[in-house]
Amino acid sequence: MSLPKITADAVRSMKGRGRVSALTAYDFAMARLLDDAGVDVLLVGDSLGMVVLGYPDTTHVTMDDIEHHLRAAARAKPRALLGADLPYHSYETPADALANARRLVAAGAEFVKAEGGRTILPQVRAVLDAGIPVMGHVGMLCQHVLELGGYRIHGKNDAERDALLADAAALADAGVFAIVLELVTPLVAAEITRRVAVPTIGIGSGRECDGQILVTTDLLGTTPGFIPKHVKPRMSFATDARAAISGWINELRA
Repeated sequence: MSLPKITADAVRSMKGRGRVSALTAYDFAMARLLDDAGVDVLLVGDSLGMVVLGYPDTTHVTMDDIEHHLRAAARAKPRALLGADLPYHSYETPADALANARRLVAAGAEFVKAEGGRTILPQVRAVLDAGIPVMGHVGMLCQHVLELGGYRIHGKNDAERDALLADAAALADAGVFAIVLELVTPLVAAEITRRVAVPTIGIGSGRECDGQILVTTDLLGTTPGFIPKHVKPRMSFATDARAAISGWINELRA
């Protein structure tokens, strides 16, 4: 008997019981593979700019980029909940946020994710009021990495802690179904998790969150080079792939 489709409400209900598993997917094959493995949430993340398109950061990713990869992942028809990032500058106003969220839904998204807290509440509410589920995201906001001067841990002082708590509470009160906590100190991430009524999904924020999300290429060791400290690769695909390809070439030339 097939298992029921995972919805945003189903993920919301995972608060306080079990751990939400979430991974990124950028194409049909990976979406199918991750879904077969039993992942709860698939995100067509703007991380594709760095791990697929070769950009230095996520600020170069466009709506066209996200839509293209989302349509590919959606063709896998996953049981997992499938969503996509609203990319940089695509939700400057409530009208922009709603128009672009609708565009992603038309391409196959079952939710959208936006970075920010209280400063984007009008945009979040506009999307939610249209019946489109929203996943929040606080802590390290990668779309603002250039303004922030690089990637760093957030919540190390009282001012940052208070701001993170207020942002998470505001998003939860607005009606998001889950909140990503990226590079938040574990103590603050645990406090947010205790205080908000929706699941927290951590990335580099300790194990007290209600779930975890990773960039799949980091988990599998697909892309050679830098792997974030919070990731423990489960295999070294790039190394094995190079060996397999070199072996094929040597056999071909023998």
